[in-house]
Amino acid sequence: MTFLPPDLAGALDRARQKNRPVVQGQVRSLLGIAVEVAGVRAALGELCTIHSQPGPIEAEVVGFRDECAVLMPLGEPRGIAPCDPVTTHKRPLTITCGDALLGRVVDALGRPIDGKPLPGGEEIAVTNDAPNALLRNPIEQPVDTGISAIDAFMTCGKGQRVGIFAGSGVGKSSLLGMIARGNAAPVNVIALIGERGREVNEFIHEVLGPEGMAKSVVVVATSDAAPMMRYKGPFTAVAIAEAFRAQGRDVLFMMDSVTRFAGAAREVGLAAGEPPTLRGYPPSLFAQLPRLVERLGNDGNGTITGLLTVLVDGDDFNEPVSDALRGHLDGHIVLSRAIASRGKYPAIDVLGSISRLMPKICTPEHLQAAGKARELLAHYEENRDLVQVGAYRTGADPLLDAAIEKRDMFDALIHHGSTPRPMAVTMEALAAMVPDSAQAAGSPITDA
Repeated sequence: MTFLPPDLAGALDRARQKNRPVVQGQVRSLLGIAVEVAGVRAALGELCTIHSQPGPIEAEVVGFRDECAVLMPLGEPRGIAPCDPVTTHKRPLTITCGDALLGRVVDALGRPIDGKPLPGGEEIAVTNDAPNALLRNPIEQPVDTGISAIDAFMTCGKGQRVGIFAGSGVGKSSLLGMIARGNAAPVNVIALIGERGREVNEFIHEVLGPEGMAKSVVVVATSDAAPMMRYKGPFTAVAIAEAFRAQGRDVLFMMDSVTRFAGAAREVGLAAGEPPTLRGYPPSLFAQLPRLVERLGNDGNGTITGLLTVLVDGDDFNEPVSDALRGHLDGHIVLSRAIASRGKYPAIDVLGSISRLMPKICTPEHLQAAGKARELLAHYEENRDLVQVGAYRTGADPLLDAAIEKRDMFDALIHHGSTPRPMAVTMEALAAMVPDSAQAAGSPITDA
């Protein structure tokens, strides 16, 4: 028996897998977006090719019905006809990763869509397992997002997963662009799922800008893309982020939006024969959400900090997707339409937002100052109507007097427009608003 070196043996094994004979079947029926194929032996999640007359169409096995495999095309099913041959590649969907992706725009299959060739790199599977829970490093270092409301009142840590909840037109994309342009991480992976084509181009050139794009990988599946493309887009983006994390890097993962991913999951699940549950969403969606979220975070090498936006339907923050996702995240940021209507951006509702890890990553001085500032802000909001109609008399409530006095300082701190602000500047402004809290804690507030 001949023994081969491990590297050579691995290369030979990969060559055999790539060149092994494919198994062929035939299209039996097409209903909506689901293709039933008879005679093909393929496992769940395997990649197949439907050889239609217009050209080959990639598809993935998503289920089985009777003696047939149910496939979902990774593109338009136009041109598929009965008895079209189908071959399986006996492998899941893979993409090419590497530093060559930085500054590039790719689709949900990892193919460049910016008109430039993509050099070769490491091939990785789109579907992976989350890191072992016992191998995750604790989250101890804060992230400088450049957004004062976040850094001061809901500080995020490296490896934390946070949701951004907002209705349409309240500034989610602008907020993501501000963070991406800042110093939150050396690498950004941004998944734009279900966006309009016009918005994608505007986000890349106007919101993200050249400085943000230079360190970013943008994965795009527009609203007119096939449901499987919108469904696979987030997993492709996470796989790219995992490849950078495996190199020991700190990665900022952004996804806009989970709601449109959920809509694609609903289309795929219902076409595959799943029963509808809450608002028509299939059970598989609520199983996939934690799998997606848990792949983010720390793994002992690097970190992936996750920011996932949720487009709440009708400004209902308790709709099924929002409610399910909140339970898997380490905090949530709420954008308020009422604040945005007053022309204040970023329109973050400080009182409705929270970071579950803030007590672990911030100094006692920071926590005490932020707590005092929240108290003043909450007391002002409780009495806002009384103050605005002129029914309040100064001196009746010392706490409200202090809140009214600091109101302009709060606005200047929280709503600083579209220019990112360093965390050190934010901490100085917070200390200036509530100096008594910082001095009582023993020392001035410093950059956390």
